[in-house]
Amino acid sequence: MANDDVDLVIRDVRPWGGASSDIVVRGSRIDSVVPSGTASAEGARIVEGRGVLALPGLVNSHAHADKSWWGHPWESFGGEPTTEGRIAHERARRDDLGIPSVGIAKRVLQEYLRTGTTRVRTHVDVDLGLGLRGIDAVREAAAELDGAIELSIVAFPQDGVLRRPGVLDLLRQAAADGVEHIGGLDPSLIDRDPVGQLDGLFDIAAEYGCGIDIHLHEPADLGAFSFDLVLDRVERLGIAPGKVNIAHGFAIVDLEPVRRRDLLARMAGLGVTMTTVAPVRMRQLPLHEFDDAGVRFGLGTDGIRDLWSPYGDGDLLGIAWQYARGGGYSRDEDITRVVELATRDGARFVTDEEHDLVAGARADVVLVDAENSMDALVRRAPRSLVVAGGMVVDPADLARHPWE
Repeated sequence: MANDDVDLVIRDVRPWGGASSDIVVRGSRIDSVVPSGTASAEGARIVEGRGVLALPGLVNSHAHADKSWWGHPWESFGGEPTTEGRIAHERARRDDLGIPSVGIAKRVLQEYLRTGTTRVRTHVDVDLGLGLRGIDAVREAAAELDGAIELSIVAFPQDGVLRRPGVLDLLRQAAADGVEHIGGLDPSLIDRDPVGQLDGLFDIAAEYGCGIDIHLHEPADLGAFSFDLVLDRVERLGIAPGKVNIAHGFAIVDLEPVRRRDLLARMAGLGVTMTTVAPVRMRQLPLHEFDDAGVRFGLGTDGIRDLWSPYGDGDLLGIAWQYARGGGYSRDEDITRVVELATRDGARFVTDEEHDLVAGARADVVLVDAENSMDALVRRAPRSLVVAGGMVVDPADLARHPWE
């Protein structure tokens, strides 16, 4: 699949719904974006856009690519409908389903790619029963796709950090091996030792320079307490902006407006980010409050068809739709802003480079059969073609013939 020496011209597309243009790709990068019909195409592969909308690749900022049963026969939901119950059920069933494995991770990554996602931050379970082999499986799966999807991995302690002696050592080993982030989980509710869990995670991050990405489901004042503990450590240790993320953060929407305003202001000042999977049962993170405060946040699919829930299809545009609809965002500028979070502005959760339809950016382009970005979101419009790092992917072909 590699085509670093082959040029590509994506002809007659409308970047972000603007004027008809040609996108010229050299290797894995966008070389230029020029008025339609003016690109030199000699010797290049031509993709005819026929006037469709072009968007940057979608960015999944909170995924679990290691633990789906996608591709298996239907798996009936089991276990107790609590965090603890689902953790126990997953531990009991995952070996029977071959979770984690290269094959499972590859199928999940293909589904992301098929719907236009080209960059992913994925949490990968690390525990005493798995060691670090889930990380190896996900990395190998991505390599088999020739780098079409760029990954950033979080070593994730799904079953807690301190209550399972040895997990902190595994996280330390993952950091030493070069994983981009280490994770945490509900330090008060799961480990019942928030100071101990967070001190352990921040010690590792300080030693190895990795990021921290914490699942925080804790509600209301308890969750706000955990937020404060995280922010205290970021401030005390001088952690660089963008290195610490809080996922879910349900407590934010439970707080009184003034308390939320102050918390967001502190997060913005320290460069602490957030990610959401836009859960349907919860109030959504307030778009304008986050933007006004300057807190960067991203959208993710969470798990898809896993032992926690049979729902999810890997379509990040669907999550963006869910977030916008659940938040009541109907104005053009708000809908467009959500699309920006799902594409251009979400990329900072995976890469430090610019992610847009501009010269020099990685050639991640999604062609969408839509009038504009608002139409694309509201209809979850079909993606007719995906270019990922300069490689052309036909979503229909990928659905019929998954890469082997």
